Amino acid sequence: MSNLRYPLSNADLAKLQSSYSEPAWWKEAVVYQIWPASFLNGNAQDGVGDLGGVMSKLDYLKDLGADVVWLSPCYESPDKDYGYDVADYKKIADRYGSNEQLEQLIAELKKRDMKLMMDLIVNHTSSEHAWFKESLKGKDSPKRDWYIWRKGKVGANGEKLPPNNWVAFFTGPAWTYDEASDEWYLCIFSPWQPDLNWENPAVREAVHDIAKFWLDKGVAGFRMDVINEISKTYNADGSLPDAPITEPNSKYQPAVSLFCDGPRVHEFIQELGEKVLSKYDTITVGETPHAKHPDILLPWTHPARHELRSCFTFDLHDQDGDQQWPLIPKKIHLPHFAGIVNKWQTYCHRTSAWLANYFENHDQARTVSRWASDSAEHRKTAARMISLFQTSLSGSLYVYQGQEIGMKNIPHDWPIEEYKDVATVNFLKECRELVEQGRQPPADPKEVPVFAQQKARDNARTPVQWTAGPHAGFSTAEPWMRVQEEDAKQGWNVEEELKDRWSVLSGWRDALRGRREFKDCILYGNFNLLKPQDEKVMSYVRNSCDARSNSDSDSARASVPSRSLLVILNFSADTIDSYELSPDAAHEAQEDARVQYKSEAPIVELHDLEKRARLVLGSREDSKELRWKGQILSRIRPFEGLWFELAPSI
Repeated sequence: MSNLRYPLSNADLAKLQSSYSEPAWWKEAVVYQIWPASFLNGNAQDGVGDLGGVMSKLDYLKDLGADVVWLSPCYESPDKDYGYDVADYKKIADRYGSNEQLEQLIAELKKRDMKLMMDLIVNHTSSEHAWFKESLKGKDSPKRDWYIWRKGKVGANGEKLPPNNWVAFFTGPAWTYDEASDEWYLCIFSPWQPDLNWENPAVREAVHDIAKFWLDKGVAGFRMDVINEISKTYNADGSLPDAPITEPNSKYQPAVSLFCDGPRVHEFIQELGEKVLSKYDTITVGETPHAKHPDILLPWTHPARHELRSCFTFDLHDQDGDQQWPLIPKKIHLPHFAGIVNKWQTYCHRTSAWLANYFENHDQARTVSRWASDSAEHRKTAARMISLFQTSLSGSLYVYQGQEIGMKNIPHDWPIEEYKDVATVNFLKECRELVEQGRQPPADPKEVPVFAQQKARDNARTPVQWTAGPHAGFSTAEPWMRVQEEDAKQGWNVEEELKDRWSVLSGWRDALRGRREFKDCILYGNFNLLKPQDEKVMSYVRNSCDARSNSDSDSARASVPSRSLLVILNFSADTIDSYELSPDAAHEAQEDARVQYKSEAPIVELHDLEKRARLVLGSREDSKELRWKGQILSRIRPFEGLWFELAPSI
């Protein structure tokens, strides 16, 4: 039974005064995510990125505008899922360095007024963790109940079957059979990632101890891996229920409704907050897959609930992929895409929820390839447009390594054998096996390489391109993963981009500075979507909510923002010869029945744009030549992004 320490419901939270605009360092922080294996091989010996490589680039990161470095998993691990299968939570893996080096990294960051954030992966451990090895010893093991063990079922022909029909994320059943005890353990990712039993207080205490261990060393906080999956749904007898049949052609079924946002998840997180996190000045972000409705996010991040600072949602990223088979791509529809942006930006402003603002990470394909264009003609402008897009959204900002130089997806001509990620490997294997069995696969095996080039996680994991030299300056040894050397030789590398005032890297620096300059509008202000049904251009206004009052009326029109930033983003390869914004464009969007989430006041008036709109940033060198004529902006070029400051309305 749930025993929440802070049991405020969403209805209760709605009655509280909003704290959205209250400043906090973790709200304003720019977090730079490092995937250690692919960042920089500091020892130049083994072709694997390491802590030495990270330390050698701290001045570069500081110069970029980063406040926090987030290290993806670097703990001791057999590395079957790139470190997300942890064998020792308190030891840095030898291939990355040592605990002493990590403490040195914290000290070096502190000298630069920067902080370190680490991954906390506690839904599951590695099957090689000492806890699980002890659990395997038998039903009488003191660690048996640290994992989720159950008796299986017996099939019609006497075959041994798992306890229920759940499918694992990496395909196959979500259970693994142990012959010695004739029981099965739950593993919703893979057989080498057994799920911890959070119902056991001893498990929770062990997790608290891990968090305290690193916080005491000076770590500023954690990104918490699939944290909304730690509480499973149980039947009254302790069994785990079957999932409904939603994939008739599959033996095992998606069960996210039975292990995401489970009945005790908030109790567990509030306990972690009370016993550990509240004792430190932390930055925390929870990875919350399948949280599509903002009401799910609210209890996680509202300050009155004492849980986490922010959450990663997948709503925006799921728009170009199949829900059950994320490797299968589909095109985004800009009005729907813009609606998702509007949903989260307006909801958070109204409710005190706080979002983690990310476009790329180790699990997502490169944005310039995915949402824009990585063609030679458009790539620079498109990547700079993406920087203006992301930095103009509220929420704690996360930038992923290589994003700042416009790194793209794996080249089309790389064979499927270059892909190392278990999700891609298993998906291809399953498609081939289903064809061999005469059953319908989710995708033709011949299509999988094409899909992988568009959506596979490996697209984000090719080593960072530092120079045009061998292995793009990543290592003098043979890299653990193939480097996009030809791309680096064409100028897509840090060294060359640092010299170019109009490079993607320079664009990111400008955008991050602009974000700080306009933080009253972007971070703490509201969001007014414009022209929500436009299929090529997304536009919106960020308003400072230190509004000036208009005594003529108490309506939304009477609230005048003290400062406004107009953002215009062309997501198409077409030139927009004439882009018109009516003076009432923001109000018209609010009245559009298809716009589900409405902005709170102030709602900006857009009259006199020719006089009021001043260009702040553009994604092209010649963006400064653009002019408003009345309410019309002429010739927005392909993938061009623009910020205009609006002079106060009189």
